[in-house]
Amino acid sequence: MVRVRGIQVGATHQETLLIHELDDVCDTFTGRAMTGSWVWDSALLLSHYISTEFDLRGKTVLELGAGTGLPGLTASRLGADRVILTDVGPLLPGLRTNVEANGMCGRVEAYELVWGSDELPSRLTELVGEIGVDLVLMSDVFYDPSLMGAMTKTLKMVCGRETKIWAATEVRDSAVECLTELASHGFEAAELASRPLSQIIRDGSNCEDVGLSDSASSGLAEEAGIVAVAATEAGAVGAEHSVCSVAVCCSV
Repeated sequence: MVRVRGIQVGATHQETLLIHELDDVCDTFTGRAMTGSWVWDSALLLSHYISTEFDLRGKTVLELGAGTGLPGLTASRLGADRVILTDVGPLLPGLRTNVEANGMCGRVEAYELVWGSDELPSRLTELVGEIGVDLVLMSDVFYDPSLMGAMTKTLKMVCGRETKIWAATEVRDSAVECLTELASHGFEAAELASRPLSQIIRDGSNCEDVGLSDSASSGLAEEAGIVAVAATEAGAVGAEHSVCSVAVCCSV
């Protein structure tokens, strides 16, 4: 089953993205249904945040664990020069469908990338080496502490000294455990700010014909907090590509 959602983005919410959600995407190895093909609250939050807090014009943006690609597509709609969406293989058809549905072929590309891989997709290697990535986006990625080592390995490969990394997640026990594990790999978090989640979602200003599913909204909190994460030591992220800062948006 395919469900198409129209989601308003931008500081004034005058741009609409068409997002296809697929119910029949399964993990290649386990056969289990994958939830990455649905729009979650954290993706809405991150899309809103980049619309108001970052000038994307002329930037190169990479989204890791992109799922439906909403934050990355938002970045393109708001003026980013280049956007690379990445996720595991089963989610790529849905990502590419959303790129095509929004007329972004040529400006937005989608590739398979498994965290912790020794090599990056050739196009991403080209961007990192010749241009550099200005902004890395991630939403709802802090759910399994055992993946943090692989995540940080990939971040070290794609980030330069001026790269910013913003991620959105709902606060839950596993997210806290992930941030703790992230610290063991040379990163630490500090809160920057908070904002009412209601102004993003409940007033409908960020969504048009988008209903939050019961599974996505049952734990909806009233505020969203922003924390910054930075490498704790000079060598923590490698000599060539040193992460300057990471910002994590959390529902609290």
